[in-house]
Amino acid sequence: MLSHAAIAAAGKVVARELAATPLVSHPLLDRAVGTEVLVKHEHVLPTGSFKVRGGVHLAARLTDREASSGLVTCSTGNHAQSVAYAARLAGCHATVVMPACAPQVKRDAVEALGATVVIHGAGLGEAAQHARALASGAGAPSYIDTTDERIILGHGTAYLELFQQATELDAVFVPIGSGTGAVGACLVRDALMPGCRVVGVQSEAAPAVWRSWRSGEIETAPARTRASGLATTSGYPSTLPVLRTGLADFVLVGDDDIDHAARLLAERAHTLAEGAGAAALAGLLASADRPRRVAVVCTGANASADEIARLTAA
Repeated sequence: MLSHAAIAAAGKVVARELAATPLVSHPLLDRAVGTEVLVKHEHVLPTGSFKVRGGVHLAARLTDREASSGLVTCSTGNHAQSVAYAARLAGCHATVVMPACAPQVKRDAVEALGATVVIHGAGLGEAAQHARALASGAGAPSYIDTTDERIILGHGTAYLELFQQATELDAVFVPIGSGTGAVGACLVRDALMPGCRVVGVQSEAAPAVWRSWRSGEIETAPARTRASGLATTSGYPSTLPVLRTGLADFVLVGDDDIDHAARLLAERAHTLAEGAGAAALAGLLASADRPRRVAVVCTGANASADEIARLTAA
């Protein structure tokens, strides 16, 4: 069951492997934004992303069958590294299907963790179909969905830390790809800081989960965003119910807005963020009503060469 209690239990598992990440105020960033901004620096974790939390929790909760058969999943990058990290911890093999749009730096990182990378399809939907096909048949590896409950609970530990570190917050802005992190934010917020608003942020060039949140039905949409961590093409049944009830708002931002936020994080917070990692700040900057004290989560630092080049282009 997805709950604050289950996330708290996952927190004990994750804490045995990963140190807590800092929640830090950067005065220059505060000045640029016009309000007090606390940055949760998840990018300092192994694999450069908060998603390794899901991998650590998954590794501790694998069934005997999964550990013996090995794992297969699909991802544009950070979930891929998370599952590869889980397989290495558990002493089994992982195969990761990545679409052609996945940045080379993320492909290389998955292989460096010992997993096999298979490139298939133009987008995440085609990659997911192929990964599921690889998991069919006797002796096939076990498919690990991006919204596997063990993954969601592991991701939620980032927000368990955040709400324990912050004494008072008006809002937390959370980037949304599949919505696993935002689910954790909502569940922990309800238990520890119920007056805090959780605001989801997605690229307007990949609005499938936003559309699903608006309609209450699983919607699809093309993913044309440059931010690979946000490039989902469908809503997710596992996360949508909590997002619908838990998010105070859900905003769309342009890819250029995300680049601007990444530039601010680099210049004013000494932080390299990939597109998804800068999206929370982009959402805050796009908000007409600036909260007095707000947290944004830098979920990842696995920026591609193109992303790094754009930081200095303007």
